[in-house]
Amino acid sequence: MLLAIDIGNSNISIGCLREDEILFEVRIATDRARTSDQYGVEIQNMLEANGVHREDIHDSIISSVVPPVFNSVWAGVYKMTGRRPLVVEADMDTGLEICLDMPSQVGADRIVMAVAALERYSAPLILIDMGTATTIEVVEPGGRYMGGVIIPGVRVALDALTSRTAQLPAISLGRPGKVVATNTADCMRSGIMYGNACMLDGMIDRMEEELGHGATLVATGGLAPFITPLCRHEIILEPELLLRGLNALYKRNRDREPT
Repeated sequence: MLLAIDIGNSNISIGCLREDEILFEVRIATDRARTSDQYGVEIQNMLEANGVHREDIHDSIISSVVPPVFNSVWAGVYKMTGRRPLVVEADMDTGLEICLDMPSQVGADRIVMAVAALERYSAPLILIDMGTATTIEVVEPGGRYMGGVIIPGVRVALDALTSRTAQLPAISLGRPGKVVATNTADCMRSGIMYGNACMLDGMIDRMEEELGHGATLVATGGLAPFITPLCRHEIILEPELLLRGLNALYKRNRDREPT
């Protein structure tokens, strides 16, 4: 059984796979103060809560965009399993051609997402990840990763709005009843939800215009199921994309000696 972990700025996704089947996926909060022992215990608790024992884990793979937390999680997994986890790095075999000014700067989560999407869909692809940040990236035929955009995430924008204004309340992110709202909370909700949907529609239009062709649109991330249904483009939701990408990268690199 493969233990796959993706460390994001807000959450850590933990999942187990057996022969390409995702058995479960859970999320815990990313906490820079936790030690390797604490992460090891919490990950083991999550496994056992889903009927998996550490003896069942034959290998593991980790991607991270939070270096201080990565060290603690890596060490925690190593202590728990006795095996060195494989790490998603720019120089591993991804099957991608990274067409960026500095290929080493591409985030591990971006690589994982592109690899997973190419296993399920044909390029050209426009990939959307809605987490702490909203990212939109382009993958062209031949596995050419062309880059994209990074935008403040939905909750980041909402938190900034409520923390920097005296009279705007904290609100939930439910679906707005209509665009033109008639009270403060609904006005904020409409602005955040429809505003982000319009942003995605607009960025997709501009990207496709710049590329000179259309693309298959795929979205993942915790907020994608709330925003993408409000978009006018047809966007495929793939909530398990990161775990599938980690599994694909593991299979391509399983014989490589972990560092």
